[in-house]
Amino acid sequence: MVNQLTKEQRQALLEHPEGVEVWDEATQKVYILADAGLHRRAMEALRRQRQQEDRDAIAEGIAQMEAGQGVPLDEAFERIRARMKLPQRQQ
Repeated sequence: MVNQLTKEQRQALLEHPEGVEVWDEATQKVYILADAGLHRRAMEALRRQRQQEDRDAIAEGIAQMEAGQGVPLDEAFERIRARMKLPQRQQ
């Protein structure tokens, strides 16, 4: 669904091409009215940033493991079970 801009919204976007905050009195929320291309580029940049953060966290975990700083998987599961008050695994 695509809605039509009002003249007021169009003028606001011409004056503020980075986007315009729009208040919805009914929902008590603020929305951003922005060019669709700008929105897509921003979402793509955010996705790439999250992917890089994931890769960095994995690399850090591997480095810690290689340095002997990790916790064996069975011990990690035991800690999780204890923290969540789940029954311990049967040997």
